[in-house]
Amino acid sequence: MIDYLIVGSGLAGISFAEVALKNNKTILVINDKSQNSSRIAGGLYNPVILKRFSEVWKAQEQLVVMDEFYNNIENKLKTKFNFELPILRKFFSIEEQNNWFAASDKINLAPFLSTKLITTKYNSIDSPYDYGEVLHTGYVDLAALLNSYKDYLLQNDLLLEETFVSSYIEFFDDSVQYKNIKARHIIFAEGFGLHKNPFFNYLPLDGTKGELFLIKAPNLNLDVIVNTSVFILPVGGDLYKVGATYNWNDKTDTPTEEAKQELLERIKEIITCDFEIIEHYAGVRPTVKDRRPLIGTHYERKSLHILNGLGTRGVMLGPAMAQALYDYIENGIPLDREIAIERFHKKYLKSIISSRP
Repeated sequence: MIDYLIVGSGLAGISFAEVALKNNKTILVINDKSQNSSRIAGGLYNPVILKRFSEVWKAQEQLVVMDEFYNNIENKLKTKFNFELPILRKFFSIEEQNNWFAASDKINLAPFLSTKLITTKYNSIDSPYDYGEVLHTGYVDLAALLNSYKDYLLQNDLLLEETFVSSYIEFFDDSVQYKNIKARHIIFAEGFGLHKNPFFNYLPLDGTKGELFLIKAPNLNLDVIVNTSVFILPVGGDLYKVGATYNWNDKTDTPTEEAKQELLERIKEIITCDFEIIEHYAGVRPTVKDRRPLIGTHYERKSLHILNGLGTRGVMLGPAMAQALYDYIENGIPLDREIAIERFHKKYLKSIISSRP
């Protein structure tokens, strides 16, 4: 019998897998490749919501857990994934500068917003009002991370690539059986695939489609992340990730002409040099309306657990949320009320239970 059967090998799934392995637990990961939001995401981490000048929920705690988590995986797999890069917010007016300095005076934002204007002039970017620098930022190359971790799991016979069928689960007092696999617990980390999960699909996961480009711009020569109406992220070889769009109605992972035109317009507002679109990506982020993850245990089946709803900030949230769920299951440490799925039970469970025959 294994300790954990993990359904999903995106960022949430591998985060829990790594936490469990670190604690000498036995695991098996099942992945059917149906969800791709982790793989195509920009991978940025940023402790500040720049649109509203507010701190990301528990940003400092997340950064500490995140740094240790990715450093450990880099050492384990002998591959570099975590790249620390400044994020520069381009100012379009004196008023925007003043708003920045006002925000940097706030106690919770002071550790993350530099009070020194960045006056560097970058090729093909007009910046008469300079930039503000966000501290403790960068990006994780998620495609490289997920591919390397998948290889590691395969080499150690810890990965099954097949479609998970929930109806095959058999329940026992202290374990579950899935086909020929017996496990103490199942962790569902399926991203937007949660809607097909009969045990947790009552939860209000509201996927948000995002689209982004990989462009080639030889004359840009950018060595920082620039953030305005879109982010421009240098990934090497004159290549840049640019994104992202937000669509709350379209739940497909098919790139659209509408988003393409939106991104093109925004890019041309920022850079003046020529560029070529190399790839156009799309995926559905697993988002929740209250902007908090979905973490916890099924209300009846105590061997079933969920790690989902990482949304647009999965790089920061994933490691900390995986640790929180592990500590809850193994050590009985209560989950923060803001992330525990019980916050939705009063609203959604009553109708489910009352509709039973």
